[in-house]
Amino acid sequence: MRSRLKILRAEHGLTQADLGALAGVSRQAINAIETGKFEPSLGLAWRLARHFGQPIEAIFDFSDELED
Repeated sequence: MRSRLKILRAEHGLTQADLGALAGVSRQAINAIETGKFEPSLGLAWRLARHFGQPIEAIFDFSDELED
């Protein structure tokens, strides 16, 4: 799954640690999502989308998963 999380985080001037604290996860979890090593749970994706004021689909691209 691709994500725009790194771009959004940078646009809002947040570090991975900052965003992790806001979302209730570790900096390492944010890094893993940004590098594609970890897919967030629905709850975490929702919290991140809510923080940035965007729908989940605007942050996370699930199209690769739908093609498999």
